[in-house]
Amino acid sequence: MPNFKGLMKDTAIYGISSIVGRFLNYLLVPLLTYSMPKETGDYGASVQMYAFTAFCLTILTFGMETSLFRFANQPGRKPDTVFSTGLAMIGSLTALYLIIVWSCLGPLSRVLGYADHPEYISIMATVTALDALQALPFCYLRFQKRAIKFASLKMIFVVFNILFNVLFYGVLHHTEVIYVFVVNLCCTAAITFFFVPDLRRIEWHFDRGLLREMLSYSWPILLLGVAGVLNQVADKMIFPLVWPGEDGLAQVGEYGACFRIAMVMAMILQAFRFAYEPIVFAKNSSSDSDEDKRRYYADAMKWFVIFSLAAALAVVALLDWIQYFIDADYRGGLRVVPIVMAAEIMMGIYFNLSFWYKLIDKTIYGAWFSIAGCVVLLAVNFWGIPQYSYMACAWAGFAGYGTCMLLSYIFGQRINPIPYEMKTILGYVLLAGVLYWLMTLVPWQGWVAVCSKMGLLVVYLLAVLFSLRQLWLKKMK
Repeated sequence: MPNFKGLMKDTAIYGISSIVGRFLNYLLVPLLTYSMPKETGDYGASVQMYAFTAFCLTILTFGMETSLFRFANQPGRKPDTVFSTGLAMIGSLTALYLIIVWSCLGPLSRVLGYADHPEYISIMATVTALDALQALPFCYLRFQKRAIKFASLKMIFVVFNILFNVLFYGVLHHTEVIYVFVVNLCCTAAITFFFVPDLRRIEWHFDRGLLREMLSYSWPILLLGVAGVLNQVADKMIFPLVWPGEDGLAQVGEYGACFRIAMVMAMILQAFRFAYEPIVFAKNSSSDSDEDKRRYYADAMKWFVIFSLAAALAVVALLDWIQYFIDADYRGGLRVVPIVMAAEIMMGIYFNLSFWYKLIDKTIYGAWFSIAGCVVLLAVNFWGIPQYSYMACAWAGFAGYGTCMLLSYIFGQRINPIPYEMKTILGYVLLAGVLYWLMTLVPWQGWVAVCSKMGLLVVYLLAVLFSLRQLWLKKMK
């Protein structure tokens, strides 16, 4: 039976691979920012191209990852049939995508501002296609609880991606961004071959009726995903188009470099999602009472918020040291880090809240919530970027995720209520906010400042330990 022991075990496996992988990828940030001068805009070009890649990937996968969990867990369904039907859908959409991009490469390059470098778009379009084709096999590994293979393949990609980037930028001292894209293409293509043995064992069967059901379930998830990814990358996509200066890509590079520092929250959310999503759908199909299921979801939310806040405070406490991971020319954007982390925490809360409509097949609610958040984000970006540069981008994400979170909570508690421990959650949010404020008031520099801030972090951790002790004593009675 799915329980917290299984959740924590899988979270540890996914989390270690995700956090270690993201940490290793962090090593690319200093490598690239120290190799590419900010004024050239090359690092900004990489930030923008990966933003477009994330957007296109969301469309190509079409919400089939969540659909796989939903339909493969249904009694009487053959998981292999669900997988092969979903993969056929993604494969067809990906083929159409490549045909469109390659046939319109010239006009696309001019529109996006890369008329002199159409190869950037062709390479990254191919990377996106390969990532889309790998998405469902990776998802199937999660469904099969094969966390070790999942984590191993992710780590293989990260390690080789870093090694080749170190070769080109650290050893050969190249400064052009093209090598980032070429290395990504080669590593992504190599990972594809690791799925061949698994694909050979699949009992392939395409079910048209099942595909119609999956599409009916997944199209609202697609809208949700598109709006969600726009909340993450729209600022980087549109910034050069809205910023009145000629240094748009340079500004995007500065913002993107500091944005990466804040992505520790995305690591936690990703690890939690990989482990939690399959367990929730399996839990929903179990014989447990509705009260037990709702209590499980409420507990997961509470501890997610508690530990996410601890991670955010740790980053703020160590920011005086973490800043050296990027070149000095890019450090002007460090002030966005706390704002972006707060936005990511709200995104994680929104993900936890989203299960109330996923489990009752009302994913259209998620689509509307995400669209509302996206509208808020785009409005703040278009209004604020010309006046406040990338600070508007950070606050736009905060406002967008906050909108999604609040709408999902309000409607969820009316339609499918879950007894979240709001007093406890808000208490920790308030405590973290006060401790963050005190960290900003620390007057010292260097070791003394870091130690002082770490002392404030310890206060938060002691509060968490006290809660755990109280919970343990309650269970012992």
